[in-house]
Amino acid sequence: MKKKVLFWITIALVAFTSCNSNDDLGDKSISIPGVTFDGDEECCLPEEALLVYNFLKTLKPIPEFSLEVEGLYDVTAYSKSGSFHVGYNDIYFVATKKSTGNYVKELQVKNVTPLMTMDMGKMTMQHSTPVASSVVIADDKFSALKHGWISFLMSSTEKDFWELSFDVSVLGRKASLENTRFTVDALPSGQNWLKSFKVGEKTYYVSLVNPDSWQTGVNDIKAYVSEAGNPKTVPYPESTEKFTIEIDPRMPDMGNHTSPDNKALTRQTDGSYKGVINLTMTGLWRIHLTVKDANGNVVYGGKELGDDGLSNLFWDVTI
Repeated sequence: MKKKVLFWITIALVAFTSCNSNDDLGDKSISIPGVTFDGDEECCLPEEALLVYNFLKTLKPIPEFSLEVEGLYDVTAYSKSGSFHVGYNDIYFVATKKSTGNYVKELQVKNVTPLMTMDMGKMTMQHSTPVASSVVIADDKFSALKHGWISFLMSSTEKDFWELSFDVSVLGRKASLENTRFTVDALPSGQNWLKSFKVGEKTYYVSLVNPDSWQTGVNDIKAYVSEAGNPKTVPYPESTEKFTIEIDPRMPDMGNHTSPDNKALTRQTDGSYKGVINLTMTGLWRIHLTVKDANGNVVYGGKELGDDGLSNLFWDVTI
């Protein structure tokens, strides 16, 4: 009896070890252009690599932000369009092993620092902009892909330019991108997704997340609140204040009519703010904001601030 028990324990341990090792290359039928699977534990198994590959096909690389790490790895940044616009932008990072093209699981991206230099004639001024508090795993299903965001205060011009710096570490091997210029485009007419407000001596920025995906009807609404850096050249981190942001969507071209069943944005455990907005028809929507502190006191917005009887803190979104 003891021999039989030991036999089955041995079989179970072998099976467990096989399922938790890259010695088993997973689904060998999976093929990804430019990727070779060799059982390297620092890289993805085929199933996870396919998830990363398919997700990256929905994005475009940003050539200016490519890095080589000690001749062994390539780090590439991606965005939805391969470029940036004023307001909130997602940015993704992935590291690939040069010898196999496979995605490396252990990638860290830190010190993401956008910097605007403005030509003021006889002098220049510099400032940063709101950024994610950290670059994190984009999805638990594919940990090799990292995600952050940047919300740009203004567009590039012939005289005013943006630069970006960041540090990467791939399996402890490090490299840096330093003061690399890139372009930030203006938003189309009828779009304004980033606004600021002051409470005492502090300046806050509210960045609306990806409203270009909204449709008529009920939509989830998401935003981030950032606090101006000190000095201004330091990236503006996510605020630790716990606000509530009430929304009042109106159509200024349609007699300022509103819509029912909207829900205020409240702070989530990940630092974002989430609520619900109901857009009953296509056109320009002006989303008026009233900001309350943790005690429910109005700290900015409210009907007393606008000439039309509405808050003068608002986003503009055209759907």
